[in-house]
Amino acid sequence: MTDFDPWPSVRRFSAHLDEVNGTSDHERALRLMKLSEEVGEVTQAYIGMVGQNPRKGVTHTREDVAAELCDVLITAMVALCSFSRDPQGALRAKIEAVDARYLDAS
Repeated sequence: MTDFDPWPSVRRFSAHLDEVNGTSDHERALRLMKLSEEVGEVTQAYIGMVGQNPRKGVTHTREDVAAELCDVLITAMVALCSFSRDPQGALRAKIEAVDARYLDAS
């Protein structure tokens, strides 16, 4: 299996949004709001997966929830590009910091 690097695609997505929508503070705020929208879609898919709404029943699968979680990750990565000159480095540093806390707790 080859290593997958999502950052070239994420940078293209971000560059496209920058070109089409601009890079104003308002646009950056909208990218954060889009993240909330995507999280809502995860919730909707999970509720549909467990059939919590008796009127609708089971409407989603685990795969649907996973796909929505991927949308959250992509949206967060695109938003991160709007707040960091080195989004890949920022994510790496955060993962390393969280990982260190887990290692310290073991």
